Amino acid sequence: MDKRQLNAFICVFEERNITRAAEQLNLTQPALSATIKALEESLSTRLFIRKPRGVEVTEDARALYPHARRMLADMAALTSRFRERQKGLPLSIGIEDDVASTHLIGLLEKTRGALPDIRITLEVGCTGDIRLGCESLRCEDELFIPLFDENYVLVYPPEHPLAQANSLTPEQLHGQPWITFPSHESHQRFLPFYGASASAPCAIAGSFTLALHLVEAGLGIAIVPEPLIAAHSKLTCRALPGYPLTRRLGICYAIQLQATPSVESFLGFVNGLSLSQNND
Repeated sequence: MDKRQLNAFICVFEERNITRAAEQLNLTQPALSATIKALEESLSTRLFIRKPRGVEVTEDARALYPHARRMLADMAALTSRFRERQKGLPLSIGIEDDVASTHLIGLLEKTRGALPDIRITLEVGCTGDIRLGCESLRCEDELFIPLFDENYVLVYPPEHPLAQANSLTPEQLHGQPWITFPSHESHQRFLPFYGASASAPCAIAGSFTLALHLVEAGLGIAIVPEPLIAAHSKLTCRALPGYPLTRRLGICYAIQLQATPSVESFLGFVNGLSLSQNND
């Protein structure tokens, strides 16, 4: 059992999908499957059961998961301890899709001022010592520190007929050319606005950022978090009719990693940010 196998196991366990896990790890599916098989053989047990869509975890996999996270955390802590010659404590931060650049840049600027001895590496997706992402997408063993609350808004080109409407009802939106997100956790929340169009969208996007490109290209309208629109000056947005829909972004982290010096320092700093924002 080695670090490579543990990383592969954790990624498949969290994604519940070999294809997505292989993409996260920058591996081919056969290579990832072979790594998992080697781990299963070394443990003399089966960890995953393949299904038509994804994988199912076994009880042995559930038992192994917290130990695997802890073992990797211990390895990271040892690595940090013996890197005394390097300047600063290393901290890798995974950045999920659809995090507004204004949020990320603002957090990094504050971190630079408060924690000058932290050396940050930014990574893409569900990886790193900690993650900046959406609370609803955190892994089952992770804790969460809230930082940003975002409203979902309706976005469309400025010449769209909706720009002329003084007010909107959900019913007025049902016949619109929608760009939808059927694989995204937010999809169910948007169905009251889609109406019958949910079954026949004009386009499908895998992320809010990709949806904004589709809207800008004139393929339809979409519902996205408001801060993401700042990067698309050609688009217009307005509040959704009815009660506001929101999402919360913040720091996701595994409790086992709190002992790592860089993580401990960063979490203490971010907790202070969260408290000050909640008191504003």
